[in-house]
Amino acid sequence: MYDRAQMQALAAVLAEGSFEAAARVIGVTPSAISQRIRALEEAAGAALVLRRTPVEPTGLGARIARHAEDLALLDAALAADLGRPALDRPRLRIVVNADSLATWFPAALARMAGEALYDLEIDDQDHAGDWLRAGAVQAAVTGEGRALPGADVHPLGHLRYLATASPAFAARWFPDGVTAGALAAAPALRFNDKDRLQHNWAQAATGVEVALPCHRVGSSTAFVALAEQGIGWGVNPEPLVVDALAAGRLVTLGSGRPLDVALYWHAARLPGAALAPLTRAVRAEARVALRPAGD
Repeated sequence: MYDRAQMQALAAVLAEGSFEAAARVIGVTPSAISQRIRALEEAAGAALVLRRTPVEPTGLGARIARHAEDLALLDAALAADLGRPALDRPRLRIVVNADSLATWFPAALARMAGEALYDLEIDDQDHAGDWLRAGAVQAAVTGEGRALPGADVHPLGHLRYLATASPAFAARWFPDGVTAGALAAAPALRFNDKDRLQHNWAQAATGVEVALPCHRVGSSTAFVALAEQGIGWGVNPEPLVVDALAAGRLVTLGSGRPLDVALYWHAARLPGAALAPLTRAVRAEARVALRPAGD
């Protein structure tokens, strides 16, 4: 077992990006941080950090830092069981899709009442599980319903999406309604190359696969803004467009045909009950904010 103080120093360096920032967080000098990292590297027999700006981990360094964070999470859980305050707030590493982060997921974290610090990574719901498989996060919101190796899975519900555009855009590009030909010509919005929501909606609406001309914009809120300005059409989470639809800044396409995306919560089994409060918070908020299956 490696020295806990040394592993804590490594985790802090990687979280803060520099030896100096880590020293401020822990309350020691940068020299002491450097000495702890050097001693840990000697014990591990390998380099653990790449001394760049910001500092980056080696593969082994990232693994040891994750172990240190898991230990801190377990310590906090034990303190809670004993009715004592935790010495340090644990850091939770979570990957979540951008649309959940822009809609319901912050309220789930608010239910934790500041009991933890978060490293939030963003990835498409169809790819978020890769982070958990690699051990890079402790929990994930994904579109995968099957339990991932070493993790427990909980169904959350469906996030409803609506295809929307500005009234002028719809009149220009879809005068005869949504057809494969119109979709092949009208500019669409796409979050990134992993985003298949527009393509999935278009195929469901027309019955054929359509090659869509796409703008790329990596922001859920910018998706709505660009749609309102007539830059393109996009499939947006219903909570983000309900006001714009009510005000007439956006209209739905395809007779309002929705696209419901199932979401699941995966929590690593290794930290055990230590992740239970977060899991309860996420599931409770999902019951409020998401649609049940078949709704």
